[in-house]
Amino acid sequence: MDDITSAALVSDPETRRALQLDTLSAILPMERRDRLAELLTDDDVATLKHLAQEGIGENTLRALASDLAYLEAWARAATGAALPWPASESLALKFVAHHLWDPARREADPQHGMPADVAAALRESEMLRSTGPHAPSTVKRRLASWGTLHRWKGQVGPLASPSLRSALRLAVRASTRPRRRKSKRAVTRDVLDRLLATCSSDRLADTRDLAILLLAFASGGRRRSEVARLRVEQLTDEPPVPLDPLDPKSPTLPCVAIQLGRTKTGNADDEGRVLLVGPPVEALREWLERADISQGPIFRAIDRWEAIEERALTPQSINLIVKRRCAMAGLDAREFSAHGLRSGYLTEAAQRGVSLSEAMQQSQHRSVQQAASYYNEADRRLGQAARLGV
Repeated sequence: MDDITSAALVSDPETRRALQLDTLSAILPMERRDRLAELLTDDDVATLKHLAQEGIGENTLRALASDLAYLEAWARAATGAALPWPASESLALKFVAHHLWDPARREADPQHGMPADVAAALRESEMLRSTGPHAPSTVKRRLASWGTLHRWKGQVGPLASPSLRSALRLAVRASTRPRRRKSKRAVTRDVLDRLLATCSSDRLADTRDLAILLLAFASGGRRRSEVARLRVEQLTDEPPVPLDPLDPKSPTLPCVAIQLGRTKTGNADDEGRVLLVGPPVEALREWLERADISQGPIFRAIDRWEAIEERALTPQSINLIVKRRCAMAGLDAREFSAHGLRSGYLTEAAQRGVSLSEAMQQSQHRSVQQAASYYNEADRRLGQAARLGV
């Protein structure tokens, strides 16, 4: 490309932003690069690049980029201008009013909720699919991202103001939309066994998927992003462990440690470590041996000729593998997702009497409240209170 053509391209704002976003191609979804370049401002792109250089987690950065693009699109549709920094309290309140509203009241008052022209503009830009109010969790996440971006820009925003907190609390309380689980059903051990049974052939894909399912479940219900980015360099062979710790003559099981690195809830100085014992280790070793993988990404794409590619599977690929195995096992794939392995691990731990603290060491949950919810659910299912009508 000659200097004149290059200068012309860089002078075009959208092209310039697209070229800058190319430097984040390993983190951001590049299939959306052109859309992001159109919606984000130069300052937005500079902020994302700064966050990447600061070492912020990949998943967090993806979420921030997605939320920032939505906020920019909404601000232009609702106000006719780019998202201001810092944002005003009134703009934040408008965002809540546009996204958390009562469908019953909307029928009587068409002005209630998001205006029709704003919704139409967001749909045209492919940023809005929902026809009703947003999920409270989505609104809270986008407001949290908004606040995080203010802090990284060194600005004080309105996201922590008492009036906004109060408005958000009241709007969530009034919302008729129930909270949706990431996976409708948990992949407990009985479900997992059905999925594993579909991996019984000697096809490479079956060997890989068997290792994925066993590792993701047994390592504490690892998130799909953690499974997708797992590398050989994160594995360490450990001394074998006894099948029965109380029997000195017990046969032993292979053991491998996984250094997780930065997780969704961790920070740069806190790298989680979990253990794999027994069949998951054997399945993992068989996959690595058959695939001839000694370094780099562990779980990789396989083409139709069973040639193994260099690139790692994406988190979405992990999710699709779980769904495909559910369908092969005769289960309704719509009721399961990769997150079902995470919720299933804790549910299974509760049902087997594993202490919450021990399970959390393996799952790497930071929130006792969140992890305990699976235990509470298991207690309710097994308790007498729900069985009085039996």
